[in-house]
Amino acid sequence: MIWIIGGTVETRYLIKKIKSEYVLTVATLDGGREFSEFNPIVRRMSLGDMVDFINKNKIDLIIDLSHPYAEEVTKKAKQAANECNVKYLRYERSRTTLNGCRIFKSYDECNNYIQNLKGTFLFTTGSKHIGLFEKNKGDRRYIYRILPSKLSIDECLINGVEMDRIVAIKGPFSKEFNKAILKEYNADYIVLKNSGKEGGVEEKIMAAKELNVIPLVIDREEKEGLSLDEIADIANLGAN
Repeated sequence: MIWIIGGTVETRYLIKKIKSEYVLTVATLDGGREFSEFNPIVRRMSLGDMVDFINKNKIDLIIDLSHPYAEEVTKKAKQAANECNVKYLRYERSRTTLNGCRIFKSYDECNNYIQNLKGTFLFTTGSKHIGLFEKNKGDRRYIYRILPSKLSIDECLINGVEMDRIVAIKGPFSKEFNKAILKEYNADYIVLKNSGKEGGVEEKIMAAKELNVIPLVIDREEKEGLSLDEIADIANLGAN
């Protein structure tokens, strides 16, 4: 049995290529709705939960398609695979060239840098770190583009983000759409993650550069991983 840790846009592509029996898990109700045709299990798991899940479902292969910035999920999945002596495969998105961008190693580093700047910032980094940015906002204007989910909107409201600073919409978007939002809010900076082509990074950067908006990119570590086709080939070996 294959365990697919999914929820990202690549999930559907991979599942359609896999011939072996699998079980899909996602972390959020939104992910459950997005991939409802594959009967996902919606659940956040601790390391112990993962070990129990592997044993209960007789998992012999884990395919990690979690978001490239979901580092804790990947860490726990690797540990669980080692403890249960099952094979683990990690998908790694291609990286986007960041020429002309200001690059940071972490959210904290980016937030510290912003303290020396003024103007309007469009954040496209999700809702998880809104509290970090908001507590040091000062007189800068922060706009948050987030998923249109209750969880994301609640995170904004908990941290005092007014409704007129929330853009709740699901991407990724074209270059022209990104330009329209940057123009609408008269942004001076756009804050983003290097989440690859699938995350719409190229379109964000191109839109910013054409409007002389400065991209501030929170980069991710270089990690070893496989392509979707490579993972599908390995997964299907046992089905042939």
